[in-house]
Amino acid sequence: MKSKIIQITIIFSCLIIGITVIATLLTRSAESADSRSEQIVDANEISQLIEMGETAKAQQKISELQQNLRAPFTTNTTSKTAIIICILSVLCICTVFIYVYTRILRPFDKMKDFASEISKGNFDVPLKYERTNYFGAFTWAFDSMRKEIKSARMAEHEAIENNKTVIATLSHDIKTPIASIRAYAEGLEANMDSSPERRTRYLQVLMKKCDEVTALTNDLLLHSLSEMGRIEIKTEEFELVPFMEQTIEDITADKKDVIFTKPDFSPVVTADKKRMTQLVENLINNSRKYGKTDINISMTKADNCVQITFADKGSGIPDEDMPFITDKFYRGKNSGSENGSGLGLYIVKYITEQTGGTLELQNTYPGLKVTVSLPQKN
Repeated sequence: MKSKIIQITIIFSCLIIGITVIATLLTRSAESADSRSEQIVDANEISQLIEMGETAKAQQKISELQQNLRAPFTTNTTSKTAIIICILSVLCICTVFIYVYTRILRPFDKMKDFASEISKGNFDVPLKYERTNYFGAFTWAFDSMRKEIKSARMAEHEAIENNKTVIATLSHDIKTPIASIRAYAEGLEANMDSSPERRTRYLQVLMKKCDEVTALTNDLLLHSLSEMGRIEIKTEEFELVPFMEQTIEDITADKKDVIFTKPDFSPVVTADKKRMTQLVENLINNSRKYGKTDINISMTKADNCVQITFADKGSGIPDEDMPFITDKFYRGKNSGSENGSGLGLYIVKYITEQTGGTLELQNTYPGLKVTVSLPQKN
C-alpha cells in the first residue's frame, strides 16, 4: 500500500508540473504575439510620422523602440505565479503523503507485523497503544486479544500438566491396594486362612481394598467428566431424611462409627440422588481416613435452606491448608501416607454448587465440621 501511495504522489506531482509548464509556454506565446503586434503598430506610427514630415518625433519613437528591443528578457508575473503555485501544490501533496504514512500506513504495518508474530505463536510481542493514530482502539483490542490467547494457552498447558499429575497420582495410589489384594489372594490360594477368623479377616481386607480401588477410579472418572463439563445433574424432589438414613446405612454396613441424628422435621430438597450419594460417601470416607473417630451427622433449618453437618473429633485441617483444601489435586499437610488424589472435597464442592448450595469447612479444635447447605423446597 505504501508503494501505491508513493506512485500516486509522483503521478499527481508530474501532472501538476506538466500543467504548469504548458500553461507557462502558452502564456509566453501569447505575450510574444502581443509584443509583435505592438511592434507592427509602432512601425506604422513611425511611417506615418515620416510622411507627415515630423522627422524629430519619428526619430524619438525609433529610439524608444530600439531601447525596448535591447531590454533584457524578464519573466512575466503570470509565469512566476504559475511556478509558485506548482511548487506549493507539490509540497502539499508530499505533506499529505507524509501524514497518511505516519498516521495510517505505519500503524497498519505495525499491526500487520504483530498479526504475523501472533500467527507464528509468539505471544510475548506487545503492541503499544497509541492514542494519536486512527488505529488506537484497534491496537488496544489486538493487544488484549494477545493477552487473552496467551492466558488461554497457559491455562491449557496447566490443564494438561494437571491431567498428567492426576493420572500419575491415581496410578500410584491404585498400586498400593492392588498389591494388598494380590498378597491376600495369594494367601488364600496357599491355604493360609487356616481358621475361620483369619479367613474372615482376609476377605474383609480384600473387600476394603477393592472399595479403595473403586473410589480411586470413581475419582478419575469424575475428574475427567468435570474437565469436560459433562457431570450431569438430574434433579428431582425427594425427602432428605429417609434418603440420608438409607444412604448412611448402605455406606456404613455393620460399622457403628457413623451416628445420624434424625431431625424433628422432614425437609424436601431438589437435587440429584446419585450425586448426593457421592457427596455423602466422600465426606464420610474423608472423616474415616483423616479423622479416625466417630462421625456425627445432623440437620438444621436455615433461611430457605437445610444444612447437613458432618462432624468428627480428629485433627482437622491445618489453617494454612484451609483456603486451598477444596482445590483440585490439593492434599493437606496432614494427609501423611494415606492414599488419595486430592479430589474428594473438590468433588463435594462441585456437586454442592451445581445443586445450588454452598459448602463450609470449619475446624472445631478438635475435629472438623463440614456443613452442606441445600435449597429447601417451601
